[in-house]
Amino acid sequence: MSNIAIRTDHLGKRYRLRHEASRPPYHTLREDLLDLPQRAWRAWRSAHRATTEEFWALRDVSFEVKTGEVLGIIGRNGAGKSTLLKILSRIVDPTTGVADIFGRVGSLLEVGTGFHPELTGRENIFLSGALLGMRRAEVRRRFDEIVAFAEVEKFIDTPCKHYSSGMFLRLGFAVAAHLDAEILVVDEVLAVGDSQFQKKCLSKMEAVTNLQGRTVLFVSHNLAAIKQLCSRALYLQEGKLVAQGSTDEVMQRYAAGLGGAQTELVRQLAPQTACGIESVRINGVWTADQSGFAYGHPMQIEIGVHAVRPLRTLQVAVRVSSIEGVPVFTTSNFDHLRQSTGLSAGRHRFRVSVPPLLAAGRYTLVVALCDPQRETFDVVQDSVGFSVDGVGSLLMDLNDGRRGYVEWSLPWEHQTLP
Repeated sequence: MSNIAIRTDHLGKRYRLRHEASRPPYHTLREDLLDLPQRAWRAWRSAHRATTEEFWALRDVSFEVKTGEVLGIIGRNGAGKSTLLKILSRIVDPTTGVADIFGRVGSLLEVGTGFHPELTGRENIFLSGALLGMRRAEVRRRFDEIVAFAEVEKFIDTPCKHYSSGMFLRLGFAVAAHLDAEILVVDEVLAVGDSQFQKKCLSKMEAVTNLQGRTVLFVSHNLAAIKQLCSRALYLQEGKLVAQGSTDEVMQRYAAGLGGAQTELVRQLAPQTACGIESVRINGVWTADQSGFAYGHPMQIEIGVHAVRPLRTLQVAVRVSSIEGVPVFTTSNFDHLRQSTGLSAGRHRFRVSVPPLLAAGRYTLVVALCDPQRETFDVVQDSVGFSVDGVGSLLMDLNDGRRGYVEWSLPWEHQTLP
């Protein structure tokens, strides 16, 4: 009997992008009726002038996943990770190649899939379970576990439109995490919710993999979680599989591709990573040196922002993480000014100067825009990488050879005792 759970062979997915010469303006119904013949002619002419472009979201991807293995999939936004999971979940068909799956697949591609705000939590559990492939008897058998995990016992018969965002996320993850499936496909569920919820998700993922022996495909920008959960990993770049193997080896290859600030990449990705509030957007992230920074020297990070309308308050936050996804430090304009910044409509640029605290190594940036109540307007995750070059501190190492990520000159005192 074969121990292969998933096998792909030269898998590819192509989309056709249509570019119109010009988009007609919006009109009222009365104007459309009066101008119908001319509009029909213009529409026909525009259709014939339109051009199409082929875009390969995936191309020539081949790999195998053994039964009971936990495989991490990493790469920048737009690398093809979600497209790959949609093909393996049978949501979209591949253009080339084949994907063989041996076992029942449970997919968690978006927390809260199938939830309806007018239905109660109880009704949504059964609805979402059905959409995720669970039989009604399975949902009924797991119902108490799902509710207990989500911690919404008091509100289970309340319409979900009255739930907080945290309650909604917990309930959505709880349904998907209790699927009776041999293969679990998970896409970025750890990117939402508070830290306590994320820890609970990680614990559940570990239980699913270690105790129940399920095969798991796990996509996340949280490289620390990838390293913690996954024994093997794939690295996708621009739709192509550029590395596969042990998690440490693949993460090193990924780190090598984050050497300098990817300014153009961030400009393209910022609108796609926004949380849906069209008030303000990140339109660029820059570091002062494309090739890296010298150890012991300060650095500057610049964030381009476009405000669609005036804002009374805006906080700009930057988190620097190690290449493994471990947060090193976070700073925001509120920390320095002790007040949030008002913005007029238009383009703005923020700059933060970082003192020479970082040890030699590779790092990534997460940039977010939010209001004082921590509602997120826009976020760009790990799309900009930079390196601090040098041999590190002149001080002696500890026995394990590690100094940590931040090197800070702290005041010391010495006293001679009698």
